[in-house]
Amino acid sequence: MKHESIPTNRKALKINLDTDFYGSFAEIGGGQEVARHFFLAGGASGTVAKTISAYDKRFSDVLYNKGKSGRYVSENRLLKMLDAEYKEINKLLKEIKPEASFFAFADTVETLNFTKTNFARGWMGIRFQLNPESKPNTVILHVKLLEDDGLLQQKTLGILGVNLIYACIHYYKYPNIFLQSLTDNLSRDRFRITMMRMSGPDLDYVDNRLLGVQLVKNGMTHAIMYDKYGNLQQPSDMLYKKNVLAFRGSFRPITYVAKDILNKSLELFQKDKDYEPDNTLSFCEITLNNLLSEGQINEQDFLQRVNMLNDIGQNVMVSDIREYYKLVEFFSMFKLKKLRIVVGVPTLEKIMDKKYYTDLRGSIMEAIAKMFQQNMKLYIYPTLSKGSDELITSASVKMDDDVHLLFEYLRRNRFILDIPCGMSQQLFMKSREVLQMIREGRPEWEKYVPMTVANTIKKKKLFGYRE
Repeated sequence: MKHESIPTNRKALKINLDTDFYGSFAEIGGGQEVARHFFLAGGASGTVAKTISAYDKRFSDVLYNKGKSGRYVSENRLLKMLDAEYKEINKLLKEIKPEASFFAFADTVETLNFTKTNFARGWMGIRFQLNPESKPNTVILHVKLLEDDGLLQQKTLGILGVNLIYACIHYYKYPNIFLQSLTDNLSRDRFRITMMRMSGPDLDYVDNRLLGVQLVKNGMTHAIMYDKYGNLQQPSDMLYKKNVLAFRGSFRPITYVAKDILNKSLELFQKDKDYEPDNTLSFCEITLNNLLSEGQINEQDFLQRVNMLNDIGQNVMVSDIREYYKLVEFFSMFKLKKLRIVVGVPTLEKIMDKKYYTDLRGSIMEAIAKMFQQNMKLYIYPTLSKGSDELITSASVKMDDDVHLLFEYLRRNRFILDIPCGMSQQLFMKSREVLQMIREGRPEWEKYVPMTVANTIKKKKLFGYRE
């Protein structure tokens, strides 16, 4: 099916006139922009059963949280809004309108305040039937609003809401077109969708992990995150005031060396006096460039990597962020307590190479200032010198003399720390070489991966494994 961008008013009119979709709109914090489009389009009586904006917190608590206070701009509050509104419309109208496919649309949003000091974002979702008497489906998303004006943000919400409702009716069989259609009549510098989930009898075929990757691939967000159970999570909820350890790699497959890097990095992190084990998350990050190394995303390959990382208790992140200073900037948005990024010596050499920063007015000085924030440290894993067993650490990295002075400042002030190596005898073996052994059916690959990973590869026949 080919995606056709349709004007917002035409989408609303088509829903009003051409469908049996009938339901309620509950919008909090960003006006009633979504419902307004259906009224302005004409024929709204064919779609709109009710609109409400429980703007006062007390009304919101009574209607959606059994009178108790709680977080208002949250996934939990959105789900309670959808539950309450969908139950109400079914209770009141099921016998009166047996031909209707009922829905409940809701959003709870914080738009930009008068002084422009807050973080503009919100949750949006819809619970809907595709046919009368069928069980409902649910689609929820988290949106980050980028415009520097509250009224413009409200307009963005209105268009996005119409796009979401239209997509649920017309594109539910085509997840990628569904995602692309959410940007109809909106430029992508106006918002980011940082998390999205689909569920229900008509959407059970959708793997939300792949949906998240498509958000990054389509340029709708810079990064998505999965917890150690493989569930797609909203980054701000997952990261707020946490200690974070991030390690970028391909993880095809996870080798003993990769596992050692993770273990030794956490051991180094734990030496901080105020380290909090229950408030610390480690992420294995895969870049979009890595996933697209063969021209397009191999969905099975990606899911295999996520499953293996989850099996060893790791959270997973997928991003389109190439430069490490931009990775630090991304994490810094979430008010982390501490950030530790793990790299190998070859990557460190690139980080300290001036030629990679010609697009910055301040060259490498600007990149270093952005990267080495007060709560950030770079952990360095050693590598082997070519043609010998000599370990190369941060102390022996070669670089230009002028940059070396800056580098020594970072080392002496402990912004850069070396990780002890526990697998020096296997440093020569790269994960891509282990992957080739698996595909060629050479049994020696098992020497280079943890036993639990080897068992998973053999049991599930991952990465082209054959007995």
